Amino acid sequence: MDVKNDILWRVYLSFLLMVVIAIAIMSKAVYIQQVQGAYWRSLSDSLHQRIDEIEAERGTIYTEDGQMLSTSVPRFDIYWDSRLTPLRNNNGQLFREKIDSLADALSNLFKDLSAGDYKVMLQQAYQNKDGFFLLKKKISFREYDQFRKLPLVNLGRYTSGFIPVQKNFRLNPFDMLAMRTIGLARDSNQVGLENSYDSVLQGKSGKQLVRFIAGGVKVPVDDEQFVAEPETGKDIVSTLDVFVQGITEKALLNAMVKHEAVQGCAIVMETQTGKIRAMANLGKMEDGTYWENFNYAITASEPGSTFKLATLLALLEDKKVSLQDLVNVEGGKWQLNKQTVYDAEVHGIQQETVQQTFEKSSNVGMAKMVWQHYGSRPSQYINWLKKMHLDSPMGIDLTGERLPVIHRPGDKMWHANTLAWMAFGYNLQITPLQTLSLYNAIANNGTMLKPYLVSAITSEGQVLRQISPVVLRSSICSESTRRQLLTCLQGVCTNGTAAAVFKNSPYAVAGKTGTAQVANGNQGYNLNMYQASFAGFFPADQPRYTCVVVIKNKQGAVKYHGSEVAAPVFKEIADRLYTTFLRKSQSQQVMTKSLDSISVRWVGNKNDLQRISRSMSIALVDSSDNWTEWADLKGSLRSGMVRGKAIPENEMPSLVGMGLKDALQLAENRGLMVRIQGRGKVLNQSIPVGDKIIKGQVLRIQLTETLTNLP
Repeated sequence: MDVKNDILWRVYLSFLLMVVIAIAIMSKAVYIQQVQGAYWRSLSDSLHQRIDEIEAERGTIYTEDGQMLSTSVPRFDIYWDSRLTPLRNNNGQLFREKIDSLADALSNLFKDLSAGDYKVMLQQAYQNKDGFFLLKKKISFREYDQFRKLPLVNLGRYTSGFIPVQKNFRLNPFDMLAMRTIGLARDSNQVGLENSYDSVLQGKSGKQLVRFIAGGVKVPVDDEQFVAEPETGKDIVSTLDVFVQGITEKALLNAMVKHEAVQGCAIVMETQTGKIRAMANLGKMEDGTYWENFNYAITASEPGSTFKLATLLALLEDKKVSLQDLVNVEGGKWQLNKQTVYDAEVHGIQQETVQQTFEKSSNVGMAKMVWQHYGSRPSQYINWLKKMHLDSPMGIDLTGERLPVIHRPGDKMWHANTLAWMAFGYNLQITPLQTLSLYNAIANNGTMLKPYLVSAITSEGQVLRQISPVVLRSSICSESTRRQLLTCLQGVCTNGTAAAVFKNSPYAVAGKTGTAQVANGNQGYNLNMYQASFAGFFPADQPRYTCVVVIKNKQGAVKYHGSEVAAPVFKEIADRLYTTFLRKSQSQQVMTKSLDSISVRWVGNKNDLQRISRSMSIALVDSSDNWTEWADLKGSLRSGMVRGKAIPENEMPSLVGMGLKDALQLAENRGLMVRIQGRGKVLNQSIPVGDKIIKGQVLRIQLTETLTNLP
């Protein structure tokens, strides 16, 4: 009996001991999982290593004069591992010694929290033994460079526990300027040059050994065996000109705001090369503001009357008409197969010459001529459109260029009146870029060039590939036809629909207005919406730039014609470009004339002007105040008068007549970046007098070698 009880007691004791041990194990497991779980998981993560990819630095997009249009900038996320041994040794002596100075420095650097708030934040992370505490996110390189010098941080990663994680972000320094054309690499759906040249810009990724701390944050491990440096992407040099782009966007925006337009685009091309110097695209947002939300320049639509240039080219080349032939324009209203062709207004005029029909933009006249001469053979007319490259994309270096729509006999959309309506820019669709290229061909002696946006691919300043102009058609028409077309285009701006816009212009313009009623799906043309356009080039006698403006007006707009909406935008752009780049100095007077007949004008430092006049024996009458620093001298080489010249601090002064030294002093003291062309004295300046000065703005000044007869 005693033996049995003894055995049972031992069994019960063993069972009880096992239960206690089981409870202890379970308690410890719960404690580890619930209380110490974060610590052990972070420790596990920290032991996990792998070979990871290093993102290559993306190449930069420049202008031809070296300004950055899109570039990569580093941003840094700062993490803190408070568990490191140096921070825990001697009861945290290092941490306690540095915490106050570090908190104060962080507050001074980032200016978002007080020193006390930073101290509490760091102490809490330290007490929690946080291994992945996020201190700051997306700080700039300048801030990071200063951060590395702060107390405790300056002891290095493996002592302080601060871990920087670098990420590159794409930046457009000029904000909205040509944003849709340049594109943004950070967009999930890349567009523009960033997309077209992605394989060139992106470079080649490297590799590195990383370990993961809790939260999935990667920390580089210094082990050269597993490191391969990334290759930086190549740079591309764009044909865009920041100054031309700026004035183009401003002119387009002003018109769209004035007319409450829906969308619009403006393109400026260098006539002899095909280089796109500006491409502005603006759309109206829901809040009423305008933004570069879509590339309308490469989107096809019915062009309207700017297309009449193609029609007249075909008629003249086939010798169907001459400019002096008479056309019955039916008073502005003509019925064909139970449909009516209207001019912009029912004017009552019965007969006009072919040239007048074009200059006054008669839809009736153009439709009747095409119907009469190509009605039985429409393919002959359409073949001309093909020769003008209007049936296929221009092939510009942008993805997303839309296909034009040119119907042909036998197509589903071809009907009895298609040909007649095509004559004045309906029942077909082409892009503004195609319209621009056609007009540029007339300006460029008949040679059609491929428009392009990138002139070179470079690496570390070395040109790897130079991109030259590409000829699409060596001649789209005979020289005789081209000259007749040029006469008609100039006539539009002197006698026709754009005469009021270009009246008293100091330079000759050749161009054409266009107004197209906009169709909207199943609702057709019944919404009272119109697209205004103007395409042309200047100066007409020696074309330098070709430009197209296309603006879609709001429904029910009071002003919607091309002459009212689009042509003024063209003129604003042309005026600025002419003033800045194209205006030539007046004819110079020869020195053999009498000294009294040679006028002089000098602007600059008053003391310098007096010294120069004494050295040249010019008698001066000084009407300036004694305190005046700057002065204006006008007169002849025998006598002159000096007047004080006020120079405002915050507004752009007139630099015309100044020497380069004085002009540079004034401009650079106001924070302007100066670009110089020529030598001598200032003839023209790109920033208008009176404009508010923005530091960092580029000022282009044109110099002339002569000291006389400045404008």
